[in-house]
Amino acid sequence: MNKEDIYQEVTGLLVKLFDLDAELITPESRLYEDLDLDSIDAVDMVVHLQKRTGKKIKPEDFKAVRTVQDVVEAVERLQQGA
Repeated sequence: MNKEDIYQEVTGLLVKLFDLDAELITPESRLYEDLDLDSIDAVDMVVHLQKRTGKKIKPEDFKAVRTVQDVVEAVERLQQGA
């Protein structure tokens, strides 16, 4: 998956899991402040991304994630094996 595919996947996941309006989601959207997610929501998202990518996501890789773009970049790094 390229960055655009990952972005679409993450956006779709946010809409499906958390009943968010897709039009409110941008790369700059902050997960906690703008999209009103909490830490349990973040864990749910990580679990779904792990299933989708088939790769284990280390908690420390997602501690610094604050925006939708951060999630996209973290998933991209995971796919590249970085």
